[in-house]
Amino acid sequence: MQQHTYSIMYEVEEHHWWFIGRRRIIESFVAAACREIGKLKPRILDVGCGTGANLQMLAQHGPAEGVDVSSEALEFCRARGLSKVKQGAAEALPYEDASFDLVTGLDVVEHLDDDLAGLNEMRRVLRPRGRALLFVPAFMFLWGVQDDISHHRRRYTVKELEQKLRDAGLTVERMTYANLSFFLPILIGRLLMRLTGVRPASENNITIGALNGVLGKILGAESWWLQRLSFPFGVSIVCVARRDD
Repeated sequence: MQQHTYSIMYEVEEHHWWFIGRRRIIESFVAAACREIGKLKPRILDVGCGTGANLQMLAQHGPAEGVDVSSEALEFCRARGLSKVKQGAAEALPYEDASFDLVTGLDVVEHLDDDLAGLNEMRRVLRPRGRALLFVPAFMFLWGVQDDISHHRRRYTVKELEQKLRDAGLTVERMTYANLSFFLPILIGRLLMRLTGVRPASENNITIGALNGVLGKILGAESWWLQRLSFPFGVSIVCVARRDD
């Protein structure tokens, strides 16, 4: 990511509707994965932990550690009181084989030049029957300013991500598009940015103060539906995959 992005993220990810709603969706999948793992307190690794808001949420489900390539991001984690964080690349995780029950990559693998190498590393540090939980952006036609400033390499379709996981030796248990609620507004907004040339410093700055809480609840409400059915399209993809051996 561009360096200024971390300071923006640190400021907004606890109250911006996108982060609040996304975290609620992610947590519903974390809870389900933990039940499948069958441990009361599974050991969790958040790959690409950023400034730490997701890591705080994960720590409610078990001992959670974070790793990120950015030393600046880790300083923000420590400012939140998160001490179990390390600097390292997703393609070369600084952990022993079969160390974790759950590994998360929350808007991470799209940053990697070699996403398959990152997925292979996630599998390596997973214990047998452990789970990987991924959240990634969907559809290249939704490419926008946030993709540029976050140094994304790609956006995925369900089929593309499923093939990558298979190539990494992971078995997909659950995969669906997410953020159906704001698919059309985001598509229109990004098309307008392309047509007008308007480029905000970060799309994370874009919100409507009076509606922020409502928007977060609308997006977060998808967590109930996503535990029961799959969406045919959306702004993102969420999936759970298993290491079988």
